[in-house]
Amino acid sequence: MNTVIVPVDFSEISFNAARYAVKLLTGHPEVEIIIYHAYENPYAEENSVENLEKFKQELLQNREAKITVLAEQGDFLTELEKLARHRQVDLIVMGITGKSSLAQVFMGSNALKMAENKFCPVMIIPSNAVYSEIKNVLLTTDLKNVISTTPSAPIKKILSTFNAKLHIVNVNSEHYIELSEDYAAELQKLKDMFPNANPEFYFLRLYDVDDAINQFAHDKNIDLIITVHKEHSMVHRLFSTSHTKKLAYQSTVPVVVVHE
Repeated sequence: MNTVIVPVDFSEISFNAARYAVKLLTGHPEVEIIIYHAYENPYAEENSVENLEKFKQELLQNREAKITVLAEQGDFLTELEKLARHRQVDLIVMGITGKSSLAQVFMGSNALKMAENKFCPVMIIPSNAVYSEIKNVLLTTDLKNVISTTPSAPIKKILSTFNAKLHIVNVNSEHYIELSEDYAAELQKLKDMFPNANPEFYFLRLYDVDDAINQFAHDKNIDLIITVHKEHSMVHRLFSTSHTKKLAYQSTVPVVVVHE
């Protein structure tokens, strides 16, 4: 992992996400953290840069991290996407909240919009998240066409960066006593895909997908959830309005969205 962008709009939820990201990446001097702000009014440039520099100094108190600040004029989402593509960014870290000021709700809705784009993984930091070292990572799967639909490269990058244990979870109301031959074959493909991670597999025969994942994360002390955004799938449902509130708004565990 080389470059991470943390957008801030000077709301507390964005500041919280930035603080989380810096704590997360302390001890990884090879990773550049870009604290980014986009403004529409050209007269806002000086204040924006000054405020970003002040925030940078706060972030660096008692910590060693490679932090760059950048403020530029333009539409937030458009400019952020351009920057991410130009810098070949590995990860965007954004905060989210379901109840707060208009500015914070704005940042939260943009986090979901960014998560729907396919050019870069997005880590969503819940507003009530408390930093924890990433030791256990949960990957959700529907065990369908895993080779073509599981983006192993960004997942492996996260696992190697934090030297984390991988837990792979399938939630399916159809499972009963044992897996079908098709599911077993897909399971073996996942094992072959992450040979160095020595993943543990879990099968939950439940109907409420997002509640099951949140409960599992709590029970197993999961520090990070990775979910693959696929159209017309279990994971895609997690990012509809109601499911997002349960998984991203209410969870205390950050969620990384990657794309097939």
